[in-house]
Amino acid sequence: MRTYYRGPDASVTDQHFIRRTSSAEVVFAVRDLRNVVRVQGASAPDRLGGLLVTGAGLVTLTAASWSLIGPAAGYGMAGVAVVIALVMVSARRRNDRWWHVRATYRGAETTLYSSTDQQMFNQVARALMRAIEDSRPIREVPRLATA
Repeated sequence: MRTYYRGPDASVTDQHFIRRTSSAEVVFAVRDLRNVVRVQGASAPDRLGGLLVTGAGLVTLTAASWSLIGPAAGYGMAGVAVVIALVMVSARRRNDRWWHVRATYRGAETTLYSSTDQQMFNQVARALMRAIEDSRPIREVPRLATA
């Protein structure tokens, strides 16, 4: 079995593409992949929702502490809210670009691999493309007779 790429979150061999996550491994047969494309996307949608919920919670907590405990606690909570908001915004900017490898696998559209690390993404995508190209059967060209 030929190995094209082996890394912490994916492996590509001549027969399988394996994506590793913290909870499981997902295995795709290379010969069953069709319409493989690279896509650049925005930040993960679930992170934006988390930012909005956290921001709303911080504003509510600051307003409640201001009215219940007093202005000193309100100023303290406002400072904490600003620091947390700045950390979250900087983390979101750092992970703003995602790259995805998408394909049709056994008739279903799926995302094979996603990463924010462009170098690692390119290595995985190139290895997968080479594995797909090498797995195609070789077509024989009919020989022409010369006279």
